Amino acid sequence: MESVKEHIDLQGLPQHVAIIMDGNGRWAKRKGNIRLFGHRQALRAVREVIEAGVELSLGFVTLYTFSTENWKRPKAEVLGLMELLVNTIRKETPLLMENNIRLRAIGNIDDLPRRPHRELMKSMELTRNNTGLTLTLALSYGGRSDILSAVNRIVEKAVDGKLEPGQSTEEDLRAEMSTHYLPDPELLIRTSGEFRVSNFLLWELAYAEIYIAEKLWPDFSREDLYQAILDYQRRERRFGMISEQIKTL
Repeated sequence: MESVKEHIDLQGLPQHVAIIMDGNGRWAKRKGNIRLFGHRQALRAVREVIEAGVELSLGFVTLYTFSTENWKRPKAEVLGLMELLVNTIRKETPLLMENNIRLRAIGNIDDLPRRPHRELMKSMELTRNNTGLTLTLALSYGGRSDILSAVNRIVEKAVDGKLEPGQSTEEDLRAEMSTHYLPDPELLIRTSGEFRVSNFLLWELAYAEIYIAEKLWPDFSREDLYQAILDYQRRERRFGMISEQIKTL
């Protein structure tokens, strides 16, 4: 069977793909199992997407792994997710090295328990000089929180005389956000058919193309990623302009 990949224009790829991996709990429930079972099975989809990203030579992939709101979930599920995070990072780091992938993280990662925090920091240090795909995990992350933290740091700089009050620019704000090293995502993928951004990359998604997949995340495959990219390439990105203006650029 022909792969969707054959129809992708490799010269017109999105540089940064962000993904809201939704539907693990519902997937497990449909299988008659506990929610944590869905989270474990979701790792296959993560691997498929990362492998496909490497094959396509994508620059950046950001995965919404654990939000600030997710701490409100049942304690057993949160503890299970943290243990899964520890084991996954430990197991997958050699593969990150083998594929020249750099691991980074955004969010309040100091809120993570000691073991997942330690494994995350260790993996980021080991992969820091890799030059291929940058894989970013959004952990204990919230878009509003990130913007607020950036604003507070700008206020502190103004109070300290390092910035002129009232003269801050978008670039000043962006420099203070945890995503400062990332280009804005051109493509946002959300699985499970939900039409929400769920407090994810609120500043950065201003002009992202949004692709909603009906599949629950554990069923998402590399072919689904290819389809999302193909759909992206068929769109006209106008950034507030009209079609005639875009054609003259």
